[in-house]
Amino acid sequence: MSQWSQVQQLEIKFLEQVDQFYDDNFPMEIRHLLAQWIESQDWEAAANNEAMAMILLQNLIIQVDEQLDRVSQEKNLLLIHNLKRVRKLLQGKYHGNPMHIAVIISNCLREERRILAAASMPVQGPLEKSLQNSVVSERQRNVEHKVSAIKNSAQMTDQDVKYLEDLQEEFDFRYKTIQSLEQNDKNSTLIKQEMLALQAMLNTLDYKRKEVLSKIGRVIHEIDMLMSNMLTEELLDWKRRQQIACIGGPLHGGLDQLQNCFTLLAESLFQVRRQLEKLDELLTRLTYDGDPIPVQRPQLLEKVNFLLYNLFRNSFVVERQPCMPTHPQRPMVLKTLIQFTVKLRLLIKLPELNYQIRVKATIDNNRRFVLCGTHVKAMNMDESANGSLSVEFRHLQPKEMKTSAGSKGNEGPHMVTEELHSISFETQVCLYGLTINLETSSLPVVMISNVSQLPNAWASIIWYNLATNDPQNLSFFNNPPAATLSQLLEVLSWQFSSYVGRGLNSEQLNMLAEKLTGQQVSYNDYQLSWAKFCKEHLPGKSFTFWVWLEAILDLIKKHILPLWIDGYIMGFVSKEKERILLKDKTPGTFLLRFSESNLGGITFTWVDQLENGDVTFHSVEPYNKGRLSALPFADILRDYKVIMADNVPENPLKYLYPDIPKDKAFGKHYSCQPNEVSKPSDGGGKGYVPSVFIPVSKILNDSAEPHSPSDLLPMSPSVYAVLREHLSPTAIETAVSCKLSLL
Repeated sequence: MSQWSQVQQLEIKFLEQVDQFYDDNFPMEIRHLLAQWIESQDWEAAANNEAMAMILLQNLIIQVDEQLDRVSQEKNLLLIHNLKRVRKLLQGKYHGNPMHIAVIISNCLREERRILAAASMPVQGPLEKSLQNSVVSERQRNVEHKVSAIKNSAQMTDQDVKYLEDLQEEFDFRYKTIQSLEQNDKNSTLIKQEMLALQAMLNTLDYKRKEVLSKIGRVIHEIDMLMSNMLTEELLDWKRRQQIACIGGPLHGGLDQLQNCFTLLAESLFQVRRQLEKLDELLTRLTYDGDPIPVQRPQLLEKVNFLLYNLFRNSFVVERQPCMPTHPQRPMVLKTLIQFTVKLRLLIKLPELNYQIRVKATIDNNRRFVLCGTHVKAMNMDESANGSLSVEFRHLQPKEMKTSAGSKGNEGPHMVTEELHSISFETQVCLYGLTINLETSSLPVVMISNVSQLPNAWASIIWYNLATNDPQNLSFFNNPPAATLSQLLEVLSWQFSSYVGRGLNSEQLNMLAEKLTGQQVSYNDYQLSWAKFCKEHLPGKSFTFWVWLEAILDLIKKHILPLWIDGYIMGFVSKEKERILLKDKTPGTFLLRFSESNLGGITFTWVDQLENGDVTFHSVEPYNKGRLSALPFADILRDYKVIMADNVPENPLKYLYPDIPKDKAFGKHYSCQPNEVSKPSDGGGKGYVPSVFIPVSKILNDSAEPHSPSDLLPMSPSVYAVLREHLSPTAIETAVSCKLSLL
């Protein structure tokens, strides 16, 4: 079943999450129509390879054209219209930057996998629950409603100012008319009546001026309250969601909605500012004793300018945190002299600002690092697929400066992976007589000089963004706080769902919890230290918990990914639990688990029954990435043989726990059929008999002496003869054996 088919079977609450990240950048129609083709392409690799991304983009357009031809024959007018629009989008927006569409599709597929993993979990984790709080959603709706109401109020006040201007022009005309009359005419009864009418008009003007100023004051007050409370909370929530998304959590949305709110508020404030300027103009043409304009206008204008300053300062955000294109799922870890990308956005989208704001990027203030490459760029609305006012730095490189002694600080294999740095950005906005200096910073980043430092650096990023909301605490690791175990386990599951396409279930998380704490504990109450997670070695081992887990992630990603995604690898289960699960099962039932003693190793254990009826368990020596590079794991499971003393070799693996026939579980992942070889060529001596690798173990009976390594590889001639006799000599030239421990 395709991933998209699985998504369509989700409950409505999960489908709503899927709906949030499909938009005009990558329409859902294309995801639906081209589901299998899209899932068969390597978008993640294309996101880091422009040539590959261009080929995939061209192939995507070809696929759209084929769909367009099909629906044209069916005369489906709506679908024809949508496909033509999508084709235009793909050619127009992504032709100059094909890696962008690769990043978008890769993110969508990864987020689908995360949601599928979350749907398979019995309960949501505490972090994800907090991000989907109904109170937060209600506040979002309230903010949008209030912004819309403020915009309407500002527009209505415009009409009041226009009425006031018209009334004052009429008063001015009639007053000047009277002033132009001769003195005798001014004493007439009609003129006296006109003077009384003018006085009434002046009273109305005074009332209207006070009314307009009052309405302007209310609009300003509403904006102030909204910015101080709900809008600030919305922005902080978005930044927190971004933190969580960076460490594998749900993709964070809502920035477009925030941009709409910020833009409407800015437009309303500038509208109010123009209204105050118009009142000043009216003041120069007419004033009187008790005139409210000269008293109230300066205070209101000062408040408007203050709000504009704050609104602009809060609107300058890092839309996409620093990330090396070579490691898209490890943001905020930067390697010296390797390019990284970072994207900023101004949430106030005004046409007057297009290409008018130049942003400068710097790093830290301690002068230990400098940024090489293009570090000054103009914000514009053309590069971003959604037309936002943004700038993306794509060619920045951190470089460590030499110390006074001529050597580099900590660069090298021992660079401190708990040392936090910050990428800072500054710019200046000049608009309608206002000059506003803007500054913002990325979330803390970790610098490395060698890829071997990446796992520990990523652990630092995880811990920081899990344990604190503070976006700029660069001294965090001077005294790192503990984390709640329940939240940490949730984040660890995200590492698997985002990096290898399938999260962890409650049983797997229980095993990790016991490994972290050494005991069975309550998730909600237990506080885990940073040292326990990443600094202290596991009991009896030469490595930390995180190094062990990271090695497993790497093993899955590079060697057993399809089997992991299918859910056939139990993985995280202790030897004790393993025996409990297998002891009552049919002989030949096996399960797959990750080694607890070998880094990046996977083993399988099966249950067997002795002649006297006793149950016994066998675990093969763990396979690591070196051995799996030579032979796919699915083929190992298919071809694995055991020789009991001098008996016939046979495959002991029959059923994947609990009772799935082995070939049913892994058949689609076999690379070829065993013993399926071609005949030697007609060239006689020039032809070769093809060879295959067969994993073989030898189990000695109870009376035999324990086997030594020399018994395992190479095999003795007699054992090899038995193997050739029963497995076809044309199919086997070499056999690879693996040590088997009898448990």
